[in-house]
Amino acid sequence: MQATFPILPLAGSILVRGLVAAFTPVLAGFKALGRVIQNRSEARALAHLDSRMLADMGISRADVQDAFSEPFWEDPTALLRERALERRLGRRLSRAEQVPQLAEFNRGLRLVPAKNIRKAV
Repeated sequence: MQATFPILPLAGSILVRGLVAAFTPVLAGFKALGRVIQNRSEARALAHLDSRMLADMGISRADVQDAFSEPFWEDPTALLRERALERRLGRRLSRAEQVPQLAEFNRGLRLVPAKNIRKAV
């Protein structure tokens, strides 16, 4: 008695796995490119706001200009997020020095890096 194994399903699954493995980095590159384009357009929208609106968000006109002066592969929103966080923390610490109850409150706060905000919420 001779056993026969179907070759086509086995070869087909290997071919599909190979194609998926080959296109995964390409798809990741397209996803990263889409994220870069989206972040640049959001930062460009910030550039059209007036100084008062930017100050409400914790950034300045100079921060927006600095963000666009970086190379095109760098994310401009990362720099803007970092600058806004620096100002927010600096303002919180200065108020905490003036009012002792705020200093006690701030000790209980847990700081989360900007890139982990979605995971922490």
